[in-house]
Amino acid sequence: MNPRIFFSFAAIYLIWGSTYLAAYFGLGSIPPYLLGAIRYAVAGLVLLIWCVAAKFPFPDKKTISVNAVGGVLMLVGGSGSVLWAQQYLSSGLAAILVSALPVWFVVLDKKEWPVYFKSRLIITGVVLGFAGIVLLFGANLNNTVTDTSAYRKLLAIGVIIAGTISWTIGSLYVKYNSPPHNVTVGAGIQLLAAGLICFFISPLLDNLQAFSFSQVSLPAWLALAYLTVFGSVITYMAYMYLLSVRPAAQVGTHAYVNPVIAVILGVLFANEVIGALQISALVIILASVLLVNMASYRK
Repeated sequence: MNPRIFFSFAAIYLIWGSTYLAAYFGLGSIPPYLLGAIRYAVAGLVLLIWCVAAKFPFPDKKTISVNAVGGVLMLVGGSGSVLWAQQYLSSGLAAILVSALPVWFVVLDKKEWPVYFKSRLIITGVVLGFAGIVLLFGANLNNTVTDTSAYRKLLAIGVIIAGTISWTIGSLYVKYNSPPHNVTVGAGIQLLAAGLICFFISPLLDNLQAFSFSQVSLPAWLALAYLTVFGSVITYMAYMYLLSVRPAAQVGTHAYVNPVIAVILGVLFANEVIGALQISALVIILASVLLVNMASYRK
């Protein structure tokens, strides 16, 4: 195999799977939306500076506006929600919930419904996906009335589900409304717009009164650097490169690997406990994603 292809697959499998653990360490001393603001803004500026150096065509107003709105929906509403929820959930559980993302694309992509809902496999996959989500909800429903931490955990699960819906809506909005443009330019706009919005949201939703940059731990700084450079710049470029040289269905297999990597790393390095019920939910959700994508794999 071409070494560039090999390392690109390694990046989208391992690095994206490890971002949940990195977020765990970053959130140890940096509030979630401030963490996202710095990460997205810096990554967006890096990509846009690179686009200027490469002399890519300057985007028109519609490209800028569509990608800015899509970036806010995907990265603030989507990834930002995951960061907020990881204050109360393990990184492994967060990754399991996010792994159901392909199911939401089937449910919300109305233009493709005539194709999707002709397939029994896809319908079965959607039902299985919701079954896995309900299983995780049900496992955390007990004692929510009397146990504050259990209530926050249940709320965090709901926030991640809302975040995956927001990510899906943002992706579809960009897909159906953006004029043809360089994907790196679009990604830079999305990241920078999300970073700016997170800077505005942070004073409203983060507990900044108890925060000081002087108190940020070394592991948190390293996690932020890792999320910015590896999670938002290098891996994204690897992902776009793979889409240009490999079938999309093959590249999309990272959806099966990322949650498994996240669960393993959470257990090894964050002392997280993943029970049999959560493992069962992961298997069910990954099976649902497999069924949803089966037609693409057959092609």
